[in-house]
Amino acid sequence: VEDIMSLDRGEDYAEKEDVPELWSQLGAAQLNGLRISEAINSYIKANDPSNFEQVIEIAEHAGKEEELIPFLLMSRQTLREPIVDGAIINSYASLGKLGEIEEFLKLSNVANLEQIGDKLYDAKNYEAAKLIYSNISNYSKLASTLVYLKDYQGAVDCARKASNIKVWKQVNQACIENQEFKLAQICGLNLIVHAEELDELVNQYEYNGYFEQLISLFENGLSLERAHMGMFTELSILYTKYQPEKTMEHLKLFWSRINIPKVIRACDDSHLWPELIFLYCHYDEWDNAALTMMERSETSFEHSSFKEIIVKVGNLEIYYKAINFYVNQYPSLLIDLLSVLIPRLDLPRVVKIFQKSDNLPMIKPFLISVLDKNNSVVNQAYHDLLIEEEDYKALRSVIDAHDKFDALGLAERLEKHELIFFRQIAAIIYRNNKKWSKSISLLKSDKLWSDAIETASISKNNKIVHELLQYFVETGNKECFIATLYSCYSYIDYDVVLELSWLNNLEDYIKPYTISVAKENQQKINEMYKDFKIREDEKKKSESENQAPILGQRLMITNGGAPAPAPIGFQSTGMGFGNGFN
Repeated sequence: VEDIMSLDRGEDYAEKEDVPELWSQLGAAQLNGLRISEAINSYIKANDPSNFEQVIEIAEHAGKEEELIPFLLMSRQTLREPIVDGAIINSYASLGKLGEIEEFLKLSNVANLEQIGDKLYDAKNYEAAKLIYSNISNYSKLASTLVYLKDYQGAVDCARKASNIKVWKQVNQACIENQEFKLAQICGLNLIVHAEELDELVNQYEYNGYFEQLISLFENGLSLERAHMGMFTELSILYTKYQPEKTMEHLKLFWSRINIPKVIRACDDSHLWPELIFLYCHYDEWDNAALTMMERSETSFEHSSFKEIIVKVGNLEIYYKAINFYVNQYPSLLIDLLSVLIPRLDLPRVVKIFQKSDNLPMIKPFLISVLDKNNSVVNQAYHDLLIEEEDYKALRSVIDAHDKFDALGLAERLEKHELIFFRQIAAIIYRNNKKWSKSISLLKSDKLWSDAIETASISKNNKIVHELLQYFVETGNKECFIATLYSCYSYIDYDVVLELSWLNNLEDYIKPYTISVAKENQQKINEMYKDFKIREDEKKKSESENQAPILGQRLMITNGGAPAPAPIGFQSTGMGFGNGFN
C-alpha cells in the first residue's frame, strides 16, 4: 500500500490476512486516495473509529452520508464524541430520514444539537432543523424554521414562547408577506408595545398596501396594558391618511395621550382643518387656531368656537384680521364678535377701519355698547352716524352724557344743518362751552326764544342779558322781554329796565317786575332794621352791666330810661314805595 501504491492488491492482502491492523492501514490509504466508500468499509472491518474526524469530514464533503452512517454507528459503540453523534444526525437529515433522527434524539447522545440545528438551518434543511430545535426547546430558532416551513401558526406559538423581538419581527413579516393577517396581528401586538419598533412595522404594512390591517392592529393595541403615547399617535396619523372620517372622534377621546405636534403635521398634510384646529386649541396654539379657522372657513368655521378661540390669542393683530374677515364673510355676526373683543380692542383703530371702508353703520350697536368708555373717537363716530340718520334726540342725549369729543367742531357742523333741531344742538354746545354770544345769536336766528333766555340766564353775564333784553324790545317781542326779566332776574340792573320801559312805553308790562323789586327791597330794609334793633338792645345791656357799685350800694339810675330813637323811614319817591314804619 505504501511502497507500490497498489490499493487493490493491498485490499486483497488484507482480506487474505483479515487482521484489523491491516484493515486500518488500508482504510487510511484508501481515504487518502479518496476511495471513500472502500475506506469506510475497511475501517468498519477493522472496527477502528480512531480516524473518525477525517472520515466524517471527507465523507460529508463528498456527500457519502449513506456509506458514512454504518461507520458512525460502529464508532458510537466505543466513542462518546459530539462530532460522531452530530454526524449521525446530519447524515440522517441529508438522507431525509427524519424518523431515524427522532429515534436517535430519544437516545442518550452528546451531540451539540444547537450547532447541528444551525448547520441544518443554514443548509435549508428546515424539517430536520425543526426536530433539533424542538428537542432542545430553542423556540426562537424553531419559530424561524417554522416560518420557512410555512407553519405560521406554529411559528407564532413558538415566538410567543421565545418572547424575542427579533423573532416576532421575522414571524410578523412572514405572515404579512403570505397575507396571514390574523397571525400577523398577534405578532404586531407584541411589537407595537415597543416604541422603537413602530416606524419599521408601519412602513412594512404601508409598503405592501395593507392599510386596513395596519389600522386594525393599532385599534386592538390601544386596549393593551402597555399601550403608550406612540401607539395613540401612530393611529391618529394613520386615520388622517386612510380613514379621515374617524380622526376627529379619535382625537376627542385620546388628545391627551398623543404627540400633538406630530399629529398636527399629519392633519396639515391631509388638509383636515377641523381636526387641525382642534389640536391647536388643545396645544394652546390659539393664534394658529384662529388663523386656520379664518383661512379655511369654507370647511372649518364655527362662530361659537371662533369666539372662544379669538379671546385667547396672544397676537392682537389677529383681532383686526378677524374683524375684516367677518366684514367680508359673516357681516351679520360682526357685532357678536366685537362684543367679546371689547376688553382688548383699540377702539379708535376699530372705528378707523370701518370709516376707511365706509362701513361705519355696520357697527352702530357696537359703538353704543362702548359709549360708556367715553372715548373721543368713538363718540365722534357715533355722532356722525346720528347726524347721517338725522336722529337729533339721540344726538342730544349722547352729547349730554359723554363729553369727550371736539365740541366746537361738532357745533360748527351742526349750525349749518338744514334741520332746526340740529342747529339747536349746536347752540347748546356753544352754550356748554361758554360761547354765549355765538349760542344766543344762533338761537335768535332760529327764533328759539326759550333757549336763548335760558342761555342768557346760565351765562350770569349782565351784558349778555341786557343785550338780549334790548333785542326783544327792538323786535317788539314783549312776551320774551318780560320772560327774560324773571328768568334773568338776578343779573339785570333795575335802572336799565326802567330806562327801556320808559323809552318804549312798557311801564304796564314791567309793573309786576317793579312790584317784585319793591317787595325785595322792603324785605331787605326790614331785615336791616331788625338787625339794628338787636344790636341797640345788646349795646344798652352791655352799658348797664359795665357800671361799677358805689359805697356798697348799687348805683341807681334815677333819670329814667333813655328816650327811644326816632323811627326810621323814608319819604315817598313817587315810585310806589315809602310808607314809614316803626
